[in-house]
Amino acid sequence: MHMCKTFNTDGYCDPELHYMVDLSGRLREIKAMVDAGQYFTVNRARQYGKTTILTALADFLQERYNVISLDFQTISYADFESEQNFVAAFSGELLECSGHIPKEVEDKLRRYSTSRTRETTLSGLFRTLSEFCRKSEKKIVLIVDEIDTATNNQVFIDFLAQLRAYYLKRRRTPVFQSVILAGVYDVRTVKRKIRPEDGHKENSPWNIAADFLVDMNFSQEDIEGMLKEYENDHRTGMNVRKTAEMLFDYTSGYPYLVSRLCKFMDERISCNAWTREGVLAAVKMLLEDQNPLFQSMMNKLTDYPELNRVIMQLLFQGQSIAYNADNVAVQDAQMFGFVKVEDSVVLLANRIFEMRLYNKYLLDYKEQDTEIYTEGSRQRNQFVVNGHLNVKLVLEKFVEAFAYLYGDQNESFLEDTGRKYFMLFLRPIINGEGNCYVETQTRNRERMDLVIDYHGEQSIVEMKIWHGNAYHERGEEQLCGYLDYFHLKKGYMLSFNFNKKKETGVKEIVLGDRLLIEAVV
Repeated sequence: MHMCKTFNTDGYCDPELHYMVDLSGRLREIKAMVDAGQYFTVNRARQYGKTTILTALADFLQERYNVISLDFQTISYADFESEQNFVAAFSGELLECSGHIPKEVEDKLRRYSTSRTRETTLSGLFRTLSEFCRKSEKKIVLIVDEIDTATNNQVFIDFLAQLRAYYLKRRRTPVFQSVILAGVYDVRTVKRKIRPEDGHKENSPWNIAADFLVDMNFSQEDIEGMLKEYENDHRTGMNVRKTAEMLFDYTSGYPYLVSRLCKFMDERISCNAWTREGVLAAVKMLLEDQNPLFQSMMNKLTDYPELNRVIMQLLFQGQSIAYNADNVAVQDAQMFGFVKVEDSVVLLANRIFEMRLYNKYLLDYKEQDTEIYTEGSRQRNQFVVNGHLNVKLVLEKFVEAFAYLYGDQNESFLEDTGRKYFMLFLRPIINGEGNCYVETQTRNRERMDLVIDYHGEQSIVEMKIWHGNAYHERGEEQLCGYLDYFHLKKGYMLSFNFNKKKETGVKEIVLGDRLLIEAVV
């Protein structure tokens, strides 16, 4: 029976059934590390394509190496409770996942898998594994996926210690050619309990691991290659380069997000799927999607309060966060995939995450302070005419509502929450029909450019803190440049002015062939 190809989103890797990015370059990079005998960890956020690339890697290496691929999800929690249980479970998995095991080694592993006596020890297991490495016709590469299952267990830490010990004596003792551990957490950060009774810890035994620097994000060129393959099969007439550019702009190449958007466009959008409008429709679907990646992210925000604080700081206050290797909250944000680091500055990882997080926090704020949200919701019907969003009217009504509700607040309130409240006012107006995000390059304490997508039309609103006329004029010039980037002739400015003699309201400013509509609160 012929199976239709679709886009890979679940970590399963079968080129006969899936359109996939060409992984050959990455596989060659990883193979070079294996050839050099390096032990390393592939730690990336959830749904980052770790399993896909490990599956492809096993196939890529099998001609030269005997590859053993294990998944620690198949080992139960009870199997990590004692050394005997772990050795038995590990031996059983090894027998199932590995071929070409010498008879003597196989017999020992079978005894380990069924016997849980005091003689069933890690040291005995590793002597057997060393014998396996010595007798194997090909050098052995061990790949272990989903190591997060084990990182809280003392037995696993002891397992790492054994790997390290054999690695250090590899010149005189047969050992694995390479060991690859994959998961979200970097095993090098796992601590080992020396005295469980007092909680004393020392550094992880996995300090032998080489740095894994292979870029697993999809580049725009990677996405183009995948779309060309799709276009050759389906002849949609899409502009491959422009579609790939849009997908990359929204995802920054996060593998799951790229594949998920493509899957929506392929399977759920029937008209103009592979156009700009199709991409925007798929983005809307993704932002409303309940998938394991988003669920995991939201759980992390609950479990890690300091992580939550950092994300809110980036989203609403426009504060630039310098990368600091000792900042645990930033390290967590990077490990879980919320942020990336560019030029030593912490940025949100991609536009999709930003929009999803805005939706989450604005909903939370709605529950805490419903007044401004209620105003936007109450007036929402007047802002859309013939399917077009009247952004000027949105600004006019926001100025009125904000002055009425918060006009007596101090400067600190305006600076910290003003922009958040505009987005809270806007949300019920565009909810279900549009989305908004803040451009990364303009995110700072003084200026944030909000891009509103509504029915495929984009509007730019520069939200800024008033710091005098000179800065104001410079802001107008910057907004004009940004309008050029989006090929727009009309732009909007929302200024939060602390001057007691300010003139609030909305006015129009003509600059050349561009029209700027400015609102002052």
